[in-house]
Amino acid sequence: MAIADLIRILGVNPMYRNRVVHIDVTGPSEARYGTPGSPLSPSLAAYLDQKGIRLYSHQSEAIDRIRAGKNVIITTPTASGKTLAFNIPVFEKLEMDTEARALYLYPTKALSNDQLATLEQMALFTGIPAKPAIYDGDTPQSKRAVIRDNARIIVSNPHELHQVLSWHAKWRPFFSGLQYIIIDEAHRYRGVFGSHIALLLRRLLRLCLFYGSRPQFVLSTATIANPKEFAGNLTGQSFDVIHEDGSPHGRKTFVLYNPFYDGIGERSAHQETKDLLLSCVKEYLQTLCFTGSRKMAELVTLWAREDARHG
Repeated sequence: MAIADLIRILGVNPMYRNRVVHIDVTGPSEARYGTPGSPLSPSLAAYLDQKGIRLYSHQSEAIDRIRAGKNVIITTPTASGKTLAFNIPVFEKLEMDTEARALYLYPTKALSNDQLATLEQMALFTGIPAKPAIYDGDTPQSKRAVIRDNARIIVSNPHELHQVLSWHAKWRPFFSGLQYIIIDEAHRYRGVFGSHIALLLRRLLRLCLFYGSRPQFVLSTATIANPKEFAGNLTGQSFDVIHEDGSPHGRKTFVLYNPFYDGIGERSAHQETKDLLLSCVKEYLQTLCFTGSRKMAELVTLWAREDARHG
């Protein structure tokens, strides 16, 4: 079934038709490639060749600005290659400077594990001694000192960083060599929680200055309205923004759906989500459903399965 067929069904079905308030379609876009201002090191160039990767324009732009010492926030869409855009300059720095270190902060363990696998693969193929490791609440005590003293890339989270800063003397070699602070999914750090993270990052910068380093920030976010202001508020630093996406994408259809059309509020938005998910699956459309939390994702899945069983 095509997306157009699903939209037609939504327009006919009395359960949905008045709730579809707007439909917008964007055309496909071809890839736009770029080349960094100066060549990559042979090891990193070979890594990209082995992977069959050509750098998109936004990746090349990010690499050049990070190389130039700028704090950078990358706001291109999901799956546009933001991770590679900051991993390359990080590995370049580690290859050139044996004292250099990098800190990667992620909001979830799943994202940390995914990044660790990528970093380990890059280190193995390039031969660059990055020694990446996760350091968080689940790291065994027996391994903590080894990671602290040897890892050149540490993958962690804000909560663990808060614990670490209280024992900063033990982290002197790492903080004194810290060149990059990578904050992925930075848009999650908003509101009261974002204020806490902003203060935490200022504590970190003060300690880095005390130990003689001035790390750059690289932030990666979903598309947000005011990335420059957001990044400045979060870190207290000035930023360059990378937002022109060079990656290819196909035709997209956006359907804006108002679950509270009737104003009665008898059904929750989560129940509406469940019904829409079921409708898509029944029409054999591969569907990805996002919710505000893991718990709600599990509940929507449970409700959808129960409804599917009962027909």
